[in-house]
Formats: sequence, structure tokens, C-alpha cells
Amino acid sequence: MIKTPRQILRKMFDAAVDAAQPVHCVPQYLPSPPRGRTIVIGAGKASSAMARAVEENFSGPIEGLVVSRYGHLVQTQKIEVVEASHPIPDRAGADASRRILDLANGLSEDDLALCLISGGGSALLSLPDQGLTLDDKQQVTTALLRSGANISEINCVRKHLSAIKGGRLAAACHPAPVVTLSISDVSGDDPAVIASGPTIPDPTTFAEARGVLNKYAIEPPASIVTHLREAKRESPKPGDERLANADYKLIAAPAASLESAKKVGEMFGYEVRILGDNLEGEAREMAREHATIAKKCPPGTVLLSGGEATVTVAGNGRGGPNAEYALALALALNDEENIWAIACDTDGIDGTEDNAGALVAPDTLVRATACGEDGIRRLACNDAYGFFESLGDLVVSGPTLTNVNDFRAILVTDGHH
Repeated sequence: MIKTPRQILRKMFDAAVDAAQPVHCVPQYLPSPPRGRTIVIGAGKASSAMARAVEENFSGPIEGLVVSRYGHLVQTQKIEVVEASHPIPDRAGADASRRILDLANGLSEDDLALCLISGGGSALLSLPDQGLTLDDKQQVTTALLRSGANISEINCVRKHLSAIKGGRLAAACHPAPVVTLSISDVSGDDPAVIASGPTIPDPTTFAEARGVLNKYAIEPPASIVTHLREAKRESPKPGDERLANADYKLIAAPAASLESAKKVGEMFGYEVRILGDNLEGEAREMAREHATIAKKCPPGTVLLSGGEATVTVAGNGRGGPNAEYALALALALNDEENIWAIACDTDGIDGTEDNAGALVAPDTLVRATACGEDGIRRLACNDAYGFFESLGDLVVSGPTLTNVNDFRAILVTDGHH
């Protein structure tokens, strides 16, 4: 019987993840088979689970290749799955991306490209544009991820260093029709930002990409400076004829996952408020704002939120945005009675660690002090993982094989739990 705040919080997280599972959301969006071939291509943390759902439900013959993150493999029969590195791209991802582009280039108007896109696709579809190397992209990606830039800004740069992102994959499929099934992991669910929109016209420009690097004082390798300045191969823009026959279906998004979590909270008698499914900003600042709101809530309230928090890395500790949010929240609540919280990435991996996130309890700081932990110091060096590991309050779910971004829930109990 589930009744403790910890159990309720975990059940809400599990419900949010389950709502976005490909087995539930892929089948009803599958197109009819074409006269010719159907190739299944794509990338993201959910792509192998999406590929299996296609295999189990598509009514015609299929073949193809998708790229997923290491550790996110699901066994498939007809669609090859290649595992590659995320968030820093690697050779496996670049080689698989080249093969995907080759598949796309061989299609006719009688064929169909079924593209499976989910969060993480930007790093996994890592094919450098002409004149650039994988090492160039790795350097810039690392700098962007540490800078505090948001995902739209990061993906603007990525699209202008890529031979496959920013609508280029759909352009390569022309004249074949393209149907994209997408699971959103970005605030606002913008198709052009999810996995850097490989099948979506790109409204951003080389000039904007240069602007992002300037804004965050990032000095890229000389080859990238030259590439962005010369701006020879602009990405396909809205109205490009090659993308006229590209259909895009958003099949899972953070809002629907928050609604599923809300039903769980209500089932246990809580009044549930959704603060938003597209919150962005520094994890520790967001946590302080949420702590202020939570302190004013009456007992029996749950605050839910989604979106993507960012971390400007100053220290050398371990921990992703969700653990950092949880630690900052614990410090801001300062052992406030009757307030519990969970913050997790719905893909099961918070940043680059093995945890999805962390749990906060009313006695988090008391227990930390008892075992010699200093939350303020841990936060200063971006080591939220170490803090919650010592308390046994990491949430470890393993890869969930989907991704609708961050999930946060704050529970204000009536004191009887």
C-alpha cells in the first residue's frame, strides 16, 4: 500500500514516465504503407523503444537504422539500432548519421521515410558539415553545455555545424514523403529545437549561431570560426520545396506527463497545481522560487513542473540539473516541516550520472549534518550527486527509454505522514 510521501512522489514520477512510453504513444500515429519501400530512421534516447513499437504495429515491410544512447538499447528485428555517446558526440554517432543520410539519399517519391525523433537526438546525429571534424564539434558542445546556454541556443549552433540537422535530413529524403514521430524534451515543444529538428525547416541562421558563441564568450576552433563566418551552406528554411512533403506528429510531450502525475496526486487526496511544463533557467534559482511558493501553500498541496533547468558549471563535482535543483531546494526550504520533493529527468539519467535525480525530505539537512555533509559547499562545487548519495536519497531508475524532460514535484503534507 502506497502511503508515504516518498512513495507518492515516486509514483508520480513513474506515471509521468509511463505516459510517454513509445509502446503507448507510437501505434496510433503510424502512417499507411507506401507503394515502395519504408525506411525507418531517427535518433534519440527513445529511438530504440520507438523502433520496436513500429516493428510491432506497422502493417508493411520496413528496414532502417536509428541511433540511441549507450545503455538505451531495445532489441529489434528489422530496424538496426546503433548506440552512441550523449551529450558529447562520438565516432559511432557520426558514422551512423552518415549511414542514415545515405539511406535518405536513395529514396523515390513512391517510398516513405518514417523518422523517429526524441530528446538526445542532437548529440546522437553528430555528422559534421564539410570542412569540420568530430573533434571540433566535441569541443564546442562541451563548452556550450558548461556555459549555461539554453537548449534552443545550443541547438542553433549545432544545426549550423551539421550535415544532417536543421531540416537537412528531410531535404535528403526528397522526393519521398517524410513522416516524423516526435517525443518532446524541450520547453515549448518547438519541433525545430527537438533533436535540432532534422526534418523541420530551420528558422535560425549562421549569424545567430555566431551570436550564441559570442554571448557566452566561447572561443571555438579556427575551422568553426571560418565555417560560421563564411556561412556557405545555410540550413533549409521555411518554404523550402524539399520539405513540402514532410509531415510532423508530436506524439508525447511534458504537459501530458504532468497531467498523468496530477491524477496520481489527486488519487491520494492532494490539490495539484501545475506551475508549468516549460520552465527554463538556472536550476538553483528555479529551486529558490519554488521553495518560496511551497512555503505559502496549505497542507495537502502538490506543485508540479516540467521543462529544462540548466546548470552553469563552476566546480568539478558530479550531478545534473535535477540533483542540483533538489539540493538548492533543500537549502532554501531549510528543513521546513512537512515539505517533500522529487526532481528527476524522465529519461532516467540526470546529466551524465547513473541517477535520474534526487529526493528531498523535511529532515534532509538534519541528516546531512549528522553525517558530516555540507550542502552549501556541495552546491558551490556542483556536487549534488555526492550530497544525495551520502544520504541514500538518489533516485536510480535506470534508462527509461523515453524522454519528456525534467519532472519536479513538491509535496506539502498535513503532518500525519
